[in-house]
Amino acid sequence: MDSIGKHNYSLKKRAAILSLIIGIALFFLKMGGYLITGSAAIFSDAAESVVHVLATSMALYSIILSSTPPDKSHPYGHGNIEFFSAGVEGFLIVVASFYIIYKAISDLIAGSNLKQLDIGVLVLGSAGIINLFLGYYLLRMGKKTNSITITADGKHVLTDSYTSIGVLIGVLLVMGTGYNFLDPIFAIAVALNILFTGYNLIRESVIGLMNETNKELLHRITEYISSIKKDYWIDIHELRFWLSGDKIFLDFHMIIPYYFNIKESHSEENEIEALLKEKFPDIQLKIHFDFCTPELCKMCGMQSCLYRTEKRNKDFTWDTEKLTGPPVYTIIS
Repeated sequence: MDSIGKHNYSLKKRAAILSLIIGIALFFLKMGGYLITGSAAIFSDAAESVVHVLATSMALYSIILSSTPPDKSHPYGHGNIEFFSAGVEGFLIVVASFYIIYKAISDLIAGSNLKQLDIGVLVLGSAGIINLFLGYYLLRMGKKTNSITITADGKHVLTDSYTSIGVLIGVLLVMGTGYNFLDPIFAIAVALNILFTGYNLIRESVIGLMNETNKELLHRITEYISSIKKDYWIDIHELRFWLSGDKIFLDFHMIIPYYFNIKESHSEENEIEALLKEKFPDIQLKIHFDFCTPELCKMCGMQSCLYRTEKRNKDFTWDTEKLTGPPVYTIIS
C-alpha cells in the first residue's frame, strides 16, 4: 500500500471507529428515552441505532479487510467487501423498518401509554443534532477516500438524524394535542423513510457487485484523458473500468505510431498512469497498444512524423462515446 493508500485507510478507519462509538452511545441514550416514555416512535429511533451499531461494526471490518494486499486467491484485492458491507447494511435497515412498523401497529391497536415526554424531547433533540454532524462528517470522509462503505454509513447516520427529528416533531404534537395515537403513526412514517434508505443502499451494493458503469466517474475519467492528450495518441478506444472498493481498474486500447518500440510504449503507459493517479489516486491502468497504418495519417496530429503519407484533414471528438466505442478505423472505413 502506497502513502496515499495508507492515508486513506487511516481516515476511513478513524471515521468508522468514531461512527461506532457514537452509535453505541446514542443507542443507550435512545433506549433510556424509550423505557422512560414508552413511546413507539422513540423505540423506532432506538431500533435504527441497533442497525447502525451492527452495520458500522461490519463496515469497520470491511475497511480493514479491503486494505489487505492482493493474494493468490484475490489477485485484485479485497475491495468488493465494501459493496457487500453496504448491501448488508441496507438489508438490516429494511428488517428494522418492518419491525418498527409491526411494533407501531401493535401500539396503535392496543393504545399507547406515554409518560415524561419532555425527557423524550431532550433525548431526540440531542440525538438528531449529534447524528447530523456525524453524518456530514462521514459523507465528507467517504467522498475524500472514495469509500462506498463510509458513504453508506454517512447516509444511514443522516437518515437516523432525520428520523430523530421526525420523531421529535411527533412527540411534540402528542404533547401539544394529547392525542397518543399520533405517536405510533409517526413511528410508521419514520419506518417507511428508513425502508426507502435501505432499498437505495441495497441497490448501490448490487450496482457495485455487478460492475455497473458509474457514468459520472466514466465522464470524469474520459474528460481528464482528453485534457492530457498528446499529438501522437492517434486514438483511444474500448475504454472500460470497474471498481473494487476505492480502487479503480482501468484499461483501454491506444493507437500510437507503428515505429514506437516496446520500451517507448511501456514508458508511455507508466507516464499516463502517473498522470491519472494525480486525479484518481487509487487507479490501476492497463493499455493494449495498437500500431497505426498509413490511412490514419489523415487523423494523426503528430506533424513532425517522418513517415506521414498525407496531411491531417480529418478530426474526431475525444468524448466518452468515442473513447468507449470502437477504433477510429470505423470512422474512415
